Order: sequence, then structure tokens, then C-alpha cells
Amino acid sequence: MPVPECLACAACCFSQLEAYVRVTGDDHERLGERADELVRFEGNRAYMRMVDGHCAALCIATGSGQLVCTAYETRPQTCRDLARGSGACLGEIATKHDRPLLALTRMRSPLRAKASEGK
Repeated sequence: MPVPECLACAACCFSQLEAYVRVTGDDHERLGERADELVRFEGNRAYMRMVDGHCAALCIATGSGQLVCTAYETRPQTCRDLARGSGACLGEIATKHDRPLLALTRMRSPLRAKASEGK
């Protein structure tokens, strides 16, 4: 099975867990000015903020359907360590392959509703 391009997949960016991607002190510093927007604290531990079941740094482009990490250059080490096509990557795809599509469908539904209201 060929491994999809990250921009067409992003399964690793989805989770129902609020404490999903751990953010270290180095990661927090690397995120710079966006750290307050993207990171949440649980006690003395930090995690990437999750929004609608995906990382807050993930931008889903409704027009193209591409899934783009807006913090790619400054992303946490956990994300950097997940190599495309690795066993961990394939595991993410196997267990969460439908989540990006479901997210796109949810995003497009309000747009379709607005378009039909205007008719």
C-alpha cells in the first residue's frame, strides 16, 4: 500500500484525546509567538491544543482538501519524529484514515447550507 502524501492524509493530527501531542519546554520555545494560541496546559504538562478532534495547528483547506500544518517549521519534536511511511505512521493511517475526510465533510456541510439558503 503506498503511503499518501502528508497533505492528503494528516491522520496523525487527529485524536479524540485532549492530551495527545506533548509539548516540551524546547517545543514551546520553538513555537514562539504562537505558543499561547496552540498550547494548553494540564497541570505542569503542556499539550498541543485540539479543536474539533484535530490539532489546532492543522488547517483544512476546503477548496483543495489539503491538510496543512500551520506550525510545520516549529512543530513539536513528537511530530518531527513521526516519519512518513514508518510503522507509527502506518498505524495512524490504519486506525484513523477516515477522520480527515469526516472533518472535511463537516466543514463543507455549513458551506452547502449557506449556498442553498441563498437560492
